[in-house]
Amino acid sequence: MDHSTRLSHFRNETSAFEEAVRRAIDAAGAAPVPLVPSCPGWSVADLVGHLGAVHRFVARILRERLAQAPDHTDPTIFELPRDPAVRAAWPKPEGEPNRGPVPPALTQWFAQGARQLEALFGELGPDVPVWTWSADSGDRTSGFWLRMQTIELAVHRWDAQSATGVPEPVDAAIAADAVPQSFETMAPFRRAAAGAPAGAGERYRFRRTDGPGAWNVTFSGDLVLVEHGPGAAADVEAAGTASDLMLFLWRRIPASALRVTGDAQLLPHYFTLVPPL
Repeated sequence: MDHSTRLSHFRNETSAFEEAVRRAIDAAGAAPVPLVPSCPGWSVADLVGHLGAVHRFVARILRERLAQAPDHTDPTIFELPRDPAVRAAWPKPEGEPNRGPVPPALTQWFAQGARQLEALFGELGPDVPVWTWSADSGDRTSGFWLRMQTIELAVHRWDAQSATGVPEPVDAAIAADAVPQSFETMAPFRRAAAGAPAGAGERYRFRRTDGPGAWNVTFSGDLVLVEHGPGAAADVEAAGTASDLMLFLWRRIPASALRVTGDAQLLPHYFTLVPPL
C-alpha cells in the first residue's frame, strides 16, 4: 500500500472513530459512558484518551525527527488541556474504567491531535528516518508510524463501535496490510517484550478467504519465520476474511469466528507465543 493510500485510510478511520465516540456519548446522555466489550476494563472515554495520547507521542517523534524514544512519562508530550473536566475524564489504568462524563474539550483535543498527526504524515512522506520500536524488521521511518497508526485507528474504531452496536468490519485493504505486519513486526516485538517461551516448531497458516493471501508462520526458538503463499504443511490453519484474521490476531474476535482445520487446540497457543501487551 502506498503512502497516499494509507494517509487516506488514516483520515477515514479518524472520522469513523470520532463518529462512533460521539454516538456512544450521545447514547449515554446523563448515564455513564459505555464500556468497551472488546477492551475489558476500558470505557469509551479511555479509548479517546489513549488514542489521543498515542497520536501526540508519535507526533513528537516526527516533528522533532527523534532518533531515540521520547520520555513517555513527560506529560508535556500529550498537550493535555488544563480544563479540570478533561483531566477528570483522563484514563486511569490503575483503577476502574472512566465512565465520564466526557467533556467536549476531550473529544476536541483528540480531533486536534489526529489532524496534526495527519498533516505531519503528509508533510514528511514515508521515508524520513526516525525512531521506531521496530527493532527486528529495521523499519525506522515515518512510514512505519503511518502504517502502525492506521492499523491502530481501525482497531479502536471497531472497539468504539462495539460499545453501542455491531461494529463494521475493518476495510479489507487495511486488514490485509495488518495481518503480515502482525507477524513480521508485532510478533517479534511482543515476544521480546514479554519474555515469551521459545518456539518448538509450531506451524500456523492464516488464509484469507475474501481475496488473495496466505501466511505461514513458524516459531523456531526465538525466531518468527514468515512465508507468504501456500507454503509447506501447517499444524493448524485458520481461514477467514482479511478483517476477521486481523481482528483475531488483535484478540478482538474468538477462534470460533474463523474456519479452523488441523490441530485446533494449537490456535489459542498462538497468544502464548505472541503475548498481548
